[in-house]
Amino acid sequence: MKKVLAILLAFAMCLNMFACASQSSSTSAGQAVAETTAVAKAKDEFKANILFCGSTSLYPILSSLASSFTEEYVTWDKVDSSFPKKNISIYVAPGGSGVGVSAAVDKTADFGMLARDIKEKEVEKLGKDYKDFVVAKDALTVSVNMENPIVGKMDNMDSETIKKIFSGEIDTWDKVESSLPNEKINVYIRDLSGGAYEVFQNVIMKDAQVTGSATQSASMTELAKNIANDKWGIGYAGFGAYNKINADKQVLQAMKVDGVEATAENVVSGAYKVQRPVMFVSGHVITESEQKFIDYIFSDTGKKVVEANGYIPAF
Repeated sequence: MKKVLAILLAFAMCLNMFACASQSSSTSAGQAVAETTAVAKAKDEFKANILFCGSTSLYPILSSLASSFTEEYVTWDKVDSSFPKKNISIYVAPGGSGVGVSAAVDKTADFGMLARDIKEKEVEKLGKDYKDFVVAKDALTVSVNMENPIVGKMDNMDSETIKKIFSGEIDTWDKVESSLPNEKINVYIRDLSGGAYEVFQNVIMKDAQVTGSATQSASMTELAKNIANDKWGIGYAGFGAYNKINADKQVLQAMKVDGVEATAENVVSGAYKVQRPVMFVSGHVITESEQKFIDYIFSDTGKKVVEANGYIPAF
């Protein structure tokens, strides 16, 4: 029990030390990064520590699986009898999709987490050993507060209207629907390092820019909460965050986009266009220990965790 608590404590400490955006120069943090990202120098050198960094959308899924994997096995020999009796250390740190890719490229993390498509130039930088692992599919729901009187009056917005709202061209609710009050529209978005920002820009905004008055959120959970706390708010809450915040009581209402509802079926079929993959990538040869944890992610246990977080399993 003490050993499990020690490992969990190390896990918690790692989240503080390895928040991807941090520039900490702590000696212990530097040693941990070096330890988790070192490429095996010999065949008998075993990789006991694994570090994931990046997307805040994938973060709760992988952190939950890292915790349950560690609790179940504790040491690597319990995972595979051919492995040494070394403590399992799997660290998962949030920071945004862009930061996650950079960490994988720079080898400051073993895996970069993304909640968007990876760019061709990023694949090139990751090199010949590039691999990606798509864990889930996610949609960006164009959501409003359930207390907004627009709910019940209209359930659909076309892409052009959404673009005008998020650019600030349409800035009050009566300009969306004439019977609505002349209340200012409050726009909520992910911060600029998030994969959602890029997805929304590419699919909806295109050559237009999101209004400078938009409130940026550090995570999808925060973004969904911001809309839920603002009667006159609108934002692109991720499918997972939308489902989780509505689990006990519906506080957000997702609009159809161009007549298509954000359902699991429509996301899987591609009919709902504002969607993205949730995945992790690497640019190195996968070690045996890393493969064991990857297998665990793509197991029935992993599927249940993906669904519990409101996402659509991609496996």
